[in-house]
Amino acid sequence: MAEDQLQQRESLALMHQMGLNSTAIERRKQVVGLMPADLARITTIKDVVLRQLDDYSAAFFDHLASLDEARTLLENRALAEKARHLKRDHLRGLVSGEYGTDYVEQRIELGLLYAAAGLDTRVFLGAFLNLLKHIGTQIMKDADLPPIDAFDAFMSLKKVAFFDLGLIVDVLVFERERVIRQQQEAIRELSTPVLQLRDRLLLLPIIGVIDTYRARLITESLLESIRINRARMVVMDITGVATIDSRVANHILQTVTAARLMGAKVIVTGISAPVAQSLVSLGIELGRLDTVGDLQGGIELAERNLGYRVVQGQGQQPIELPMDAGS
Repeated sequence: MAEDQLQQRESLALMHQMGLNSTAIERRKQVVGLMPADLARITTIKDVVLRQLDDYSAAFFDHLASLDEARTLLENRALAEKARHLKRDHLRGLVSGEYGTDYVEQRIELGLLYAAAGLDTRVFLGAFLNLLKHIGTQIMKDADLPPIDAFDAFMSLKKVAFFDLGLIVDVLVFERERVIRQQQEAIRELSTPVLQLRDRLLLLPIIGVIDTYRARLITESLLESIRINRARMVVMDITGVATIDSRVANHILQTVTAARLMGAKVIVTGISAPVAQSLVSLGIELGRLDTVGDLQGGIELAERNLGYRVVQGQGQQPIELPMDAGS
């Protein structure tokens, strides 16, 4: 019960994020051309569909079983059982004649399950098409209707099916994009770590290639950290940077200027000989930069600027004290 409630909350939350309110749902029905006359035609084939629920569900999952791309769903027993249960509910709802908020919530839940299993959109579409083929064949064979009426009824049902299709595909795409955004954010955090060494002192170690995009991320992360930590000193260590072009160098200068406007001083450490030669040859104006040869020296300078000094007694580890702590 608790799991069902959690899934319901997730479905409702995603509906809200996707903007699936009553107005949007009605608009989606208009897009597929679902009209009151279609609901009446669906009623005439409702019993035919309900009698074959197990067969239709089997057709859907048998098609998935024939594809290696669906293995992650079918090999997970819990997910597979849940998917089969939701698919039967889906088929019942397909001929219910009620396609409002509750119906959409059920489709969203099914889409979330497919997304959790990593089901590829193309694989889902193939299985869904196979399901429609089985339903259409059965309707033409078993519906107690003239062929043209049976066909029209099936076409009305297909409108609901395409309404569902749009919802589930949108969920699959939305969830994939959400995962991509999370991965990008994780990469961003890993590539631009801003560390707090002590109160009001930050360290920004930069390793690897810096392109324009990454330079922009560095600026954003640093300025945000300065604001959050109320930093007054920043040590930017570029020991691990092999090369810097003119655009990146100018971006670093802009970052230093922006940090100064926020009340923080930036000390750049670890400029290698090749980087220094490159900056000189490019004619980059470095007069605005405070530079120190190595990271340790930069941290010591930043601490002195903050009012700390280092004292070391015989046989003791260095102790950092505020400058006004006396000698």
